[in-house]
Amino acid sequence: NPNKGEKLNPAAARRNGEARGVLGLPPPTAMAPALAAAPPPPPRPLLSSSPLLTTHRIPRRRRRFSPTTHLDAAATARATRAADPVEALTATSYPAYDRLLPCPSKDDPPRIEHLVAREDEVAGDFISRSLNLPPLYVADLIRFGAVYYALVAPQPPPYAAPEHVRIFREVTEPSLLRQRASIKGKTVREAQKTFRVTDPSQHLEAGTYLRVHVHPKRFPRCYEIDWKSRVVATTDDFVVLNKPAATSVGGATDNIEESCVVFTSRALGLESPLMTTHQIDNCSEGWFVFCYQLI
Repeated sequence: NPNKGEKLNPAAARRNGEARGVLGLPPPTAMAPALAAAPPPPPRPLLSSSPLLTTHRIPRRRRRFSPTTHLDAAATARATRAADPVEALTATSYPAYDRLLPCPSKDDPPRIEHLVAREDEVAGDFISRSLNLPPLYVADLIRFGAVYYALVAPQPPPYAAPEHVRIFREVTEPSLLRQRASIKGKTVREAQKTFRVTDPSQHLEAGTYLRVHVHPKRFPRCYEIDWKSRVVATTDDFVVLNKPAATSVGGATDNIEESCVVFTSRALGLESPLMTTHQIDNCSEGWFVFCYQLI
């Protein structure tokens, strides 16, 4: 090969062309049009981290808007683009779902949805219809402790979209709040306190706010542990557990099911779950003391 900047002499160029002809390769100048005309490779399909989560497309259909309000940017954009204020074409997709178990090895991207019921609703049906989620998925989210409610919607953050602020002002109008029997005797701050939804059939009064953690944090390590062998000691009042790493003692904000409390209680055959007396970080391993009841 010649050095950089050095030109090939005619003999070397001729030998280079003869070698390409023996190998069946076209000259470099003949390859340029073929490369330019070659189509680009097809894009690779997106894969989900969970074997149970695969994209499922719902057919496009015309439907009436629900009287409920969905406080997310996508719903706001759809409502803004709708030419007909009563009916609009919608096309949505949601993960095809069996159960939250088996636990995936990786967490799905965080997704938190905020909802406000504009009329009396049933929690499970309302969430399933508003977010296009399978009812069984919603029921398991509630069982995992991933759904919260408040009688009155909390104050939007400073970076909230103008549409969100407008909806907040509508549902917290003082004249409307005075008509609601559930918040009589409570301050607005007290009514904005959140609690977990514990039953899919829970009744929601018009104006009730919901926060749904659609992709809860998972703890796959819980299913790899022989929990009974990790129990160090049991007494009439306490249970000492050698907590494994990568597990949560009492659960996360959106997952109270996959925790040391639940799995240890099951391993010991207890009818009511144990209670925590202190805390250890999820990444830590060490002895932890549970009690049967708080004194």
